[in-house]
Amino acid sequence: MKIIKWSLGILLVLTALAGIFLFKGDIPAALVDTKYANANSQFLTMKNGSRVHYRDQGKKDGVAVVLIHGAMASLHTWEPWVAILGKQYRVITLDLPAHGLTGRVPSAEYGSEAFTQTIHGVTNNLGLEQFVLGGNSMGGGATWRYTLAHPERVMAMVLVDSVPPGNWQRPNENEKENEKETNKDREKKTSVVGFSLMRQDWFRAMARYFDPKLLIGQGLRSAYNDSPVVDEKLIYRYYDLIMREGTRGAILSRSRSYRGVTSQAPDLSVLTQPSLIMWGAQDAVIPVSLVPLFEQTLPNTTTVIYDDLGHIPMEEDPERTAKDVVAFLQALQTE
Repeated sequence: MKIIKWSLGILLVLTALAGIFLFKGDIPAALVDTKYANANSQFLTMKNGSRVHYRDQGKKDGVAVVLIHGAMASLHTWEPWVAILGKQYRVITLDLPAHGLTGRVPSAEYGSEAFTQTIHGVTNNLGLEQFVLGGNSMGGGATWRYTLAHPERVMAMVLVDSVPPGNWQRPNENEKENEKETNKDREKKTSVVGFSLMRQDWFRAMARYFDPKLLIGQGLRSAYNDSPVVDEKLIYRYYDLIMREGTRGAILSRSRSYRGVTSQAPDLSVLTQPSLIMWGAQDAVIPVSLVPLFEQTLPNTTTVIYDDLGHIPMEEDPERTAKDVVAFLQALQTE
């Protein structure tokens, strides 16, 4: 009995010490906004009360290109492309609800419908009748979902390591052998631990109180394929924006899967717009094996695969990836 009491006592002490040393409160929104907004930052208050952070940069009379970031990221992920594409195109980037300097929104709605409404609100506010729409990862999903809802607005899509419709990741009997090979390839890569933990109820219950810096660093190194662009500045950018007052709670309150479960799977084959599919073959988050499904489903595709890049190719190698986007857009203008 004494041993049990001592063990419980030690466990309680260790738990208390962990709480003291690992606990981290939110960073005041004003401090984060001052650090990560710039002269190009604008804020749109939507009808539902959401204050959306966006930037409208580049050549103002050029073709408009709207770019949507991935999960846990922000519009800052597109700045390397903005510097290059902005010489010829008008480039609009924005922070989705629960992300960046948009962060927590009054409606507490952070799913696909809220993302579509946010993109629609910003593009309407800017008077854009037609534009090229692109996105990375979750932002790729937001791209094809918006295009399904408003096909007349989207001239072309740029899908960068995009999430697919949920039913694409349920292999049938004929695909099991290919799926085994895919799993072997993915095991060679270090997974993003944070994404796995976010699916666990116990972790989400605790995560709003603990410091996520170590998980963020591991996740970024994995997602960026150990690229040298993952330095302390980039890690702190993710960290500060996630820890911005209200944002951590908003992220944790989101549904387990952005794709969700729907009664009817979206039909991407109706999207006849020219679509550029860009993928890092070393992606540890969304496997490159999904590329053929996009090619088979979308009727008008151009594909570029980067053998040495990971999940965030536009930051890992901005020059090379932006060059391919320019070539795709120039081809559109000559059609």
